[in-house]
Amino acid sequence: MPEDRGASGDGDGEPAGATAAAGESFESGDPAAAWRDVFGFDEPYESQTDAIETAIDVGQRGGYFAMEGPCGTGKTMAALTAGATLVRTTSKYDRVMVVTPVKQQRIQFVEDLRTMNGRLAADPEGPDPLDGVALVGKRDLCPYGREGAFPDDASTHDRCEDLRETTANLVEADRRSGDAPAAEASLAGDPDDVWWDPDLASDLVREARMDANTYRTFDSALETAGAASPYPRSQPSAPEEMTSSDDPLFCPFEADWFVRNKGSPVDFSAGENRVVTADDYLPASVERGTCPHRVMGVMLEHADVIIGNYNHVFDPGSRPLVAAALDSSTFLVVDEAHRLEERVRDLLSDRVGRATIKRARNDCNHLVSRARESDDRKQQVRDRLVSRDVPLSAVDEAREFYDDLLSWLDERVERYLDEEFERDWRVGDPVDSVPQRDVEVPLRDPEEPEPDELTRWAEREGYDGDTWRTLATVGAAVEDAIDGLGLTRSPVCAAVGVVMTRWWERDHDRYLREIELEHAPKTGQAADAVDEGYQRVYTPGLVLFDCMPSESLKEVFDSLGGGVLMSATLSPLSVFTEVSGLESLREGDPDSGPTLDDGDHGRPVEAESYPLRFPAENRASWAVDARPFTARNRGDPADMDPLGDGWNETRDEYAHVLRSVARSPGNVLVAMPNYREAEWAGAYLDEAVDKPVLVDESSSDEATEALKADFFGGGGKVLVTSTRGTLTEGVDYDGDKLAAALVVGVPLVNVGSPRVQAVRRAYADEFGEENAFEYALTVPAVRRARQAIGRVIRGTEECGVRVFADRRYTAGTRHSVHEYLSPAEREEFVRMTGEFLDGQLERFWADRTP
Repeated sequence: MPEDRGASGDGDGEPAGATAAAGESFESGDPAAAWRDVFGFDEPYESQTDAIETAIDVGQRGGYFAMEGPCGTGKTMAALTAGATLVRTTSKYDRVMVVTPVKQQRIQFVEDLRTMNGRLAADPEGPDPLDGVALVGKRDLCPYGREGAFPDDASTHDRCEDLRETTANLVEADRRSGDAPAAEASLAGDPDDVWWDPDLASDLVREARMDANTYRTFDSALETAGAASPYPRSQPSAPEEMTSSDDPLFCPFEADWFVRNKGSPVDFSAGENRVVTADDYLPASVERGTCPHRVMGVMLEHADVIIGNYNHVFDPGSRPLVAAALDSSTFLVVDEAHRLEERVRDLLSDRVGRATIKRARNDCNHLVSRARESDDRKQQVRDRLVSRDVPLSAVDEAREFYDDLLSWLDERVERYLDEEFERDWRVGDPVDSVPQRDVEVPLRDPEEPEPDELTRWAEREGYDGDTWRTLATVGAAVEDAIDGLGLTRSPVCAAVGVVMTRWWERDHDRYLREIELEHAPKTGQAADAVDEGYQRVYTPGLVLFDCMPSESLKEVFDSLGGGVLMSATLSPLSVFTEVSGLESLREGDPDSGPTLDDGDHGRPVEAESYPLRFPAENRASWAVDARPFTARNRGDPADMDPLGDGWNETRDEYAHVLRSVARSPGNVLVAMPNYREAEWAGAYLDEAVDKPVLVDESSSDEATEALKADFFGGGGKVLVTSTRGTLTEGVDYDGDKLAAALVVGVPLVNVGSPRVQAVRRAYADEFGEENAFEYALTVPAVRRARQAIGRVIRGTEECGVRVFADRRYTAGTRHSVHEYLSPAEREEFVRMTGEFLDGQLERFWADRTP
């Protein structure tokens, strides 16, 4: 386990918070003095103390603290301590919300919170432990979905929502007057607006139980997560006396939630030290017959600390789940914050595939066709639509729009392929003549924010803003009508309509509109079933790409009380505060946002970078002064023989560096700018070094985990990967898992990509032309490289070598990225030329060999 979890537990003297003075500090309500009562270990590290006190100070003033600290800083415990102290000692904060995109880090927060609570529980005179809950997705919690009890053609989310809606209709209070008391709940729900009847819900639960006559001998109990539910595996149907339709399916787990007045039978005592995870509340909920997802939702409303992922705060689709816990009384902790831009950009971008557009067209067509069958059916359809103020003619117009849109999309893709491949793709199987990768087809010049081709086509065809803006309303009305008329169909037109409305209304400076061709070759019957020949190779879709997430980030941060954003790689901090929206938050807007006590409309923003605290003598850190490893200098790896024939001087120079570092004792990680270069380096090293060489490639999670296990399993090896891959960050190479890390080149993304060009243009407009390339491309690339280097040296006793190979990492060179390293790294990395590398490595390891 990495030492980033907090301070070590081997200090002398009394634990923090055990003295009378400490207890008095907490009772006084002074956060600056009280945090040691909350801290989970004997003594904090020096940097940890400063981080905690800075976060508390900034949090009290309603601001944000950007904290950079490498492994061993104790960031996790520092952030939890600051947030917990503010919750316990001030009236400003009610809860801490932690988000991280890395599963291992979510586990780390759970462990640190349990450590903190264990210490608090041991001191009866200290503050109370903090109730915590870790969130997971619905697919991980739904008992039916987990056990494959839903039909194959239904997603867990969609099936669950259908069952929830049916169940809610069945327990509506106006169906029958019932005065039965609700079942006991360990955590109360929010019964202010009780529209359901617990007695009706109880009837449903009783009908579904295994001990009911209906299921006693015909079905087995639904079991999941090692727990048996009181219900059968198949979804039960409502009894005839409760419904007028044909035996609608309902969810007994949902019904039990209504029986408990939307409360939970599981409380925080189910988890170790009052911190519950899905391992705790999933089986406990299943055994009691209550929906685990609903139980999680109740618990998060009662929790002092909530641990989730980025989606819970930054994804508009997921945010409603935790909306009750996101307000001005929430202290936010954002972990792995160097990923914030990229992840949120993806979350805020929209994609709608051709197949989904076709389904939306067919949704509308299905309703229009039904209305044409008879006058009675037309009236039925109109009666359903009128409740949404949507005429039948609007549905027909939406159908025509989607039909024309599909024709336009096919024509535009075919025109692109004709232009790129001179119609060769139309001859024979297109698989043989088009790129075997995803393709972007921008619908405007990425460098010029102007209306896109699709929008202009729509205007020419008479589909103006009135049409686009009504598609979401029409879609919702169509879905309501399909459901109300009992038609067997799972509509998508409401969601598609929302995206279409955004396509029309969002600006062209911040958003790039394009067609994305996802490389997904089809064979057999799937290939025969496609509408157009190009679909044998590609799955097309329309993409509304968000180039500039900083404004959305600012809005989220401004809606919360304050917080901490942290990572091992945030430098340059001035750039991070700009692109994350914190700088504009600091500057404030007199027309919006809260006014602080001093009358300022801005929010305090502080930033600090802490050094690596492990002994400097245990590591060697070098920046090799080699010619830049750029595509122009190195040439195409496909033209290079692995044994060196035909190499240019750049390849020769880096081959020496690769060989020298790879011969280090133990495991060596080599990070190349991309997977093609990783393949070249792996082929060369396989002949050049006397140890196994593993080469990573873009693959499934299962394949990556197998490769990682092979690398860790016995004996020294070399693992060659892309710096932009999944093995260079978020993976803990602690102990003797890694002895050396080599980063070759600066891993810039493909600057020819339309999305990258559009991002650069948007950044130029927002931050200045002189900063655009730096903010959009260079800084994120250097952070990737720094993450890879950070995989080695994860503990006090560990020894290792860190090498940047490319003179751009040194100061004073052309296109130098030296200034984008952290202050500690700029001081510690020593410049050297490649010919001295062998001798330096030999001396370093000789001094550390027993």
